[in-house]
Amino acid sequence: MTALLDVQNLSLEFRSGGRPPIPALEDVSFTLDRGETLAVLGESGSGKSITAKAIMGILPKPASRVTAGRIMFDGEDLLSLPPSRLRKVQGARIAMVFQDALSALNPVQTVSTQIAELYRVHRGMPKRQAMAAAIDMMRAVRIPDAANRANDYPFQFSGGMRQRIMIAMALALDPDVLIADEPTTALDATVQAQILELLSEITQERRMALLMITHDLGVAGQLADRALVMYAGRVAESGPIGTMFDRPAHPYTRGLLGSIPSAAHRGADLPTIPGLPPDIALRPPGCSFNPRCGFATDECRSLVPLLEPFDARRAAACHHKEEVLADAAVGA
Repeated sequence: MTALLDVQNLSLEFRSGGRPPIPALEDVSFTLDRGETLAVLGESGSGKSITAKAIMGILPKPASRVTAGRIMFDGEDLLSLPPSRLRKVQGARIAMVFQDALSALNPVQTVSTQIAELYRVHRGMPKRQAMAAAIDMMRAVRIPDAANRANDYPFQFSGGMRQRIMIAMALALDPDVLIADEPTTALDATVQAQILELLSEITQERRMALLMITHDLGVAGQLADRALVMYAGRVAESGPIGTMFDRPAHPYTRGLLGSIPSAAHRGADLPTIPGLPPDIALRPPGCSFNPRCGFATDECRSLVPLLEPFDARRAAACHHKEEVLADAAVGA
C-alpha cells in the first residue's frame, strides 16, 4: 500500500548573500501511514524542524531551496503542486503544532477568533457558526469553561492552555497528518504529560498520522510506533521504536539512549556523547558523526555511509552497523 506521506531523498540548501550554499538536508527519506506516529529524534541542528517546515511549505524564500527529492502526500508531490492546490493541502490536510505557542498565536486577537478564522477561510462558514465551531474545538482539547474563555487573549492563558489552543487550531480542519514540533519543551512535567496524553488520544480517535519532532527519547518511547534519528541533516537510523531502543544500529542512536537518566546513574555523572554536533556548513568528510564516534575507522572518515536496510523494517547509515548491533546485544 502507498504511504500517506512519503518523503523521498529530500535535499535542501540555504543561501546567504554571495556565499556558497549550505546543504541543510541531504537525502532524507521516510514514510508515514494513517494512524501511525513517527518520532523524529536528534540534537538541535540535526534537521528535524527544517524537514517539518519543508513538508508544510513554510521555509524562508528565497534563502532556502529544495535541490532534490519529492514530498508525496496522498499520491501528489507537494513540491510540484501549483500554489492554489498547495494551500488546500498544507494547513488543512497537513497541520502543525509549533513549539512556542505564545509566539505562534496572534496576541491582539481572541483565541476563538483565531480558531474561527480557519473555518471561515477554509470551510466558508458564516461568523456565528465559525465561532460556535471554535468553542466546540476548545472543548475537544479540554479547555475548561471554553464558552466563557473564548473571548480571552493568548496572554491570559497558561503555557499548557496556550498549547491546547495551538492543538485546537491544528485539529480544526480535521487534518490527515499532524506535525508536532517539540510541543512540550517549555512545559513542566505534569502539563507535558497532559499534552502528550491529549495528542495520543486525539490522533487515535481521528486515525490521524502524527509526526512528532522531539529531542526527548522518553516522549518518543511513550507515543511513537517508529523513530527516525537525524544527525547533521542526514538520516542516521530508522525503524520500529521498540527494537531500535533495545538494539540501536547506529553509534549516535546508542549515544542518545545511553544519556537517558536512570536509576543506574544515581550519584554519578550522566554518560554523554563527546564533542558537539558539526556546523552544517563545515561537516567533516565521510560520516558526519565520525569525530564523536568510538567505532570510527578510516572508511568512516572518507566515505559517507548510505542509509541501507538490514532487516524487513530497519535501516541505518553506518559502515559498522553489524558491529554496533553485536555490541548492543552483548551489553543487553
